[in-house]
Amino acid sequence: MNQVTGLDFIKAMSAVGAGIAMIAGVGPGIGQGYAAGQGAAAVGRNPGAKGNIMSTMLLGQAVAETTGLYGFAVAIILLFANPLTK
Repeated sequence: MNQVTGLDFIKAMSAVGAGIAMIAGVGPGIGQGYAAGQGAAAVGRNPGAKGNIMSTMLLGQAVAETTGLYGFAVAIILLFANPLTK
C-alpha cells in the first residue's frame, strides 16, 4: 500500500488551488461581453459619440481583464514555481 507523503499532498492541493484560481477568468469574460453589448447599443443610439464610447468601453475592459490575468498568474505560480515544494 502506498503512503501519501507531505510533498504529494502539497502538489495535489496546489493543483486544486490552480484550478480554483482559473475560475477567476469567468467574471471578466461575462463582464467584457456585457460591456461590449452595451457599447454597441450606445453607438447604435448615438453614432456621433462612437469614439468616446469605444475608448471608455475598451478602458473598462482592460481593467476588468486584469482580474483574469491575476488568477492565471496565481495558477502558474502554484503549478510551476510553488515555494512550498522546495
